[in-house]
Amino acid sequence: MITSIQGKLESATALHAIIELNGFGYEVHVPVTTAEKLPLPGATVKLHTLVIYREDAQTLYGFTTPAERDFFRLLIENVTGVGPKGALGIMSRLSLSSLEGAIRAGDITSLAKTPGIGKKTAERLVVELRAKLGAISGAATDLGSESSPAPAGESAHRDAVAALVALGYKGTDADQAVRHAALALGAKSTTEALIKKALNG
Repeated sequence: MITSIQGKLESATALHAIIELNGFGYEVHVPVTTAEKLPLPGATVKLHTLVIYREDAQTLYGFTTPAERDFFRLLIENVTGVGPKGALGIMSRLSLSSLEGAIRAGDITSLAKTPGIGKKTAERLVVELRAKLGAISGAATDLGSESSPAPAGESAHRDAVAALVALGYKGTDADQAVRHAALALGAKSTTEALIKKALNG
């Protein structure tokens, strides 16, 4: 199984990236939350991948972290009615930390407000993934060395989103604003810095 791909980024759109490796150009399907973190074309990029095999095709899906890839796998393997395309749509709307937080909290209302999810899908996400998220977060997965900075970054992201929601932002808008702030400030930004950047644009 292909678990990652590293090569030169030839081109990218909101949902696709072309990565050149050993003379071959690989089309990788990505969520918007991954696409917005890609470097400029010509730079070297590494994506954590999952290959989906079908009778008439094999499709490569890529993510910036192993945790995002594993969540994508959870979605398509455990949530009734959610296939790869739907899973990419869900992960394009909210960051992983916001999705996991809403699912663990059973926040169907917030999930259902996310375009492309709807109430029924939100209910299935909570029912079918809540227990599995608890199990996978405590397990020794292939996060490896990336697991050290991740918790602090995810915590800061969640806290910043919560603060913006408390100020009157919609959940999706708050998450997007904090994601953009994190891109500008870096992954190790504090909650306070993220909030200030998100508010000031």
